[in-house]
Amino acid sequence: MSNQAFVIEPAVADHAAVGDVVALSGDEGHHAVTVKRVRAGERIDLMDGRGRRLVTTVETVSKRHLEARVEQVMDEPRPARRVTLIQALAKGDRDTQAVEAAVELGVSRVVPWQAERCVVRWSGDKAQKGRSKWAATVRAAVKQSRRAYEPDVDAAVTTTELSAWIAADAARAVLVLHEAATQPLAEAVTDLMADQPDLTELGLVVGPEGGISPAELEQLTRAGARPVLLGQHVLRAGTAGPAGVVLVRHLVGEL
Repeated sequence: MSNQAFVIEPAVADHAAVGDVVALSGDEGHHAVTVKRVRAGERIDLMDGRGRRLVTTVETVSKRHLEARVEQVMDEPRPARRVTLIQALAKGDRDTQAVEAAVELGVSRVVPWQAERCVVRWSGDKAQKGRSKWAATVRAAVKQSRRAYEPDVDAAVTTTELSAWIAADAARAVLVLHEAATQPLAEAVTDLMADQPDLTELGLVVGPEGGISPAELEQLTRAGARPVLLGQHVLRAGTAGPAGVVLVRHLVGEL
């Protein structure tokens, strides 16, 4: 069974060496000791979210604090080709479900999209609260999957902002999952890999429950995105993204 994983500050991980004793305190220490019932003698992984993993053995625990001795320091490389999920806001927590699964499946970045037909709207205080909720979901999924890298969570973007983002980087390709597209996702990814060997980021756009409007699809396509078909069935907003992430990461050789 793999070690339980917890997140530590990068500054602590940067200076940790084999034999050092490092502390885990605050909310994360409380979660480890009180919720996860970590005890002295147990091996746990401490990760900084930037690729460094400390394999440790717990020496002491208290109510909100533990100390562990470092047995191994591991630096994991970033994926050569990152996969970004651009997820439209959705009701019933389907968007956060999609984010959670996508992180566990290896996505490198998450972008909330305020699409035209979104029922959920992030405005004012809701924007920061929504982003914070997604960030908490990402961190929990990172620990669940024992990932050394914590994906970034961007601020929510409008369709106009998303279009500008798509057009801004020649080493980035964006695919829009759409039921009316004719080119299969797998074929599009294979073509991109052949045509753009220097590709460093591949984005997947997932629309809301009501679908992507024709005007939005045209705007995204003009910016350089490519509509693609994920499969013969229409998937829910919370399912399409994770399904696409698995296929794309396999095709780019990162899974």
